[in-house]
Formats: sequence, structure tokens, C-alpha cells
Amino acid sequence: MAREDGRARRRGQGELEGQVLGALREADGPVTAAWVQERLGGDLAYTTVVTILTRLLAKDVVSRERHGRSFLWTPTADVARLAALRMRRLLDGERDREAVLASFVTALPPGDEQVLRALLDIPGADAGGTED
Repeated sequence: MAREDGRARRRGQGELEGQVLGALREADGPVTAAWVQERLGGDLAYTTVVTILTRLLAKDVVSRERHGRSFLWTPTADVARLAALRMRRLLDGERDREAVLASFVTALPPGDEQVLRALLDIPGADAGGTED
């Protein structure tokens, strides 16, 4: 991704992870890091792609299996789950969770707030959280 001055544009936090996961989800089956690199346009170093895949593995949103000297990668979650994990990590880093959640909810547009309220009203629904 180049800017007008010819230099590469710096991706936003999590953007590259989302792109890599999106590429994996488009694959017909398990793929190599080289396949992902090619799919994303080849402007990324192979080592960068492997680093992102390894980070996604640690977040449990991809799996890998040995294939000769390399690995084949498969998505185990979608981009929405990855975004939810990032949101949870940010929330976990705050001391006053209640204040952060209250601020988040009050800043939501009305449509998003209605979606959130509907999700919270579903009896017995697990929104992906875990009991600590």
C-alpha cells in the first residue's frame, strides 16, 4: 500500500491481522504463509506474514499443521471474533471496567445500542465472555 509520495502507508493497529484472517477465510482449505503473502499483494515480507499468523495462533483464531518444513494455516474464527478479542484486551487493561463500559455504551449510536441491548436480553446467551 503506497501513499502519493511513494512510501508505504502504515496500517492501523489490528488492520493487518484482519487482512490476514480475511485472506485465510477466502481460501478453499489450509494454506501456506506464502499463499497469504501473495493473496495480500506481496508488499509484505514473508517474515511479517509469519509473525502475524503466529500472533493469530496465540489468540486462538487460526490453527496450523505441519506440512513438510512449513505449516498450513486455517482460520478458526472470523474477523468479528478478532475484533471482539481486541476490545476485551483493551477492557481488561483498565482499572474501572464499569466506567469504561458505561462510557462505551453511552457513546454508541442508537442503532448499535439497540443491537447491544437485544443481545444482552437473550436468556442464557453467551456473548463470548468467560467467567473469571
